[in-house]
Amino acid sequence: MILKALELDFFRNYSHMEAVFDPRVNLIYGDNAQGKTNLLEAVAYLSSARSHRARYDREMIMLGVDSAFLKGELAGRGREFTLEARLFRGKGRQLYSNGVRLKTAGELAGVFTTVLFCPEDLSLVRAGGAERRKFLDLAICQLRPRYAQALAEYHRLYDHKTRILRDWPENPSLLQTLDDFNLRMAQTGALLIHYRAHFIRRLEEHAPAIHGEFSGGREQLRLGYETVSTVDDPLAPPREILARLLEHQESHRQAELDSRQCLSGPHKDDLLVEIGERSARTYASQGQVRTAALSLKLAQREIFQEETGEWPVLLLDDVLSELDSKRQSFVLNHIQGGQIFITCCEEEKLEGLEQGASFHIQGGTLV
Repeated sequence: MILKALELDFFRNYSHMEAVFDPRVNLIYGDNAQGKTNLLEAVAYLSSARSHRARYDREMIMLGVDSAFLKGELAGRGREFTLEARLFRGKGRQLYSNGVRLKTAGELAGVFTTVLFCPEDLSLVRAGGAERRKFLDLAICQLRPRYAQALAEYHRLYDHKTRILRDWPENPSLLQTLDDFNLRMAQTGALLIHYRAHFIRRLEEHAPAIHGEFSGGREQLRLGYETVSTVDDPLAPPREILARLLEHQESHRQAELDSRQCLSGPHKDDLLVEIGERSARTYASQGQVRTAALSLKLAQREIFQEETGEWPVLLLDDVLSELDSKRQSFVLNHIQGGQIFITCCEEEKLEGLEQGASFHIQGGTLV
């Protein structure tokens, strides 16, 4: 998978930008707050219509402007194609593939895959469950269109149910719709659990080996999946998971009404990470946490390659400066093959990587 060219209009601090990239390594350098991360965010957005740091699309539109435009020229699987995204304030985005408007973001799945690694990911293991769920969601959405659609639907249903539980004492008639929302949430939630469990199993096939090599064989990484307590087999078909979710909902019905909160469903799922049979989040050192986070990201890259037959575009956002020399060397030696974007503050030669093109970013402009 290769991003040949990128065009941006009014995206973040880019009023207009056009660039043609090298199929190997692209070094993006410049001072802080000049737009390096924004450029990588745009590339990642074209692969999933999701941002790793913005909840709403309007946050990515330049201040004082009503819309933004992103366009990527790509090559992969023996063909060339174009992806476009138009973002608006006050109305929904528009996504296009080869000029044809897409009905949902899920249709992007498998078209253009990226793996983004940023400094925040170094604390992925230490952070709360929400960050690990985001990691899973961003990854699976790029591979499985059905998952992307189910995730969007689940978030919509969750927001509606939350409002029902919050407002029902003042408006008891709202409870008439609760059972319908519970059923639809359980149906979509069963799909989320099913796909998450299978992706985590794939991570288990790759991440421990990477971590073991990283640590010189001194540490053993283990992964697990924590979901709704009544789901004893998250790898089961969705129809079996559905029955377990409905059971959990019924047992928590009164507690939800009393607390006015949604207590049942996969919105509290977590990816469990252990090093040496102890919780990495609680007991791991800073170095172990970083090694585990790196292993998860590199495992994600290998899974994408297995699924699509091509390496995903790898986006390293100022992450090398956060690593010691040993970890830098390990990462660079494990990312041979495929197209790579690396941001840093100063132009430099990266030992172990075949040098490609360099781009200097200053004030949202290529100079």
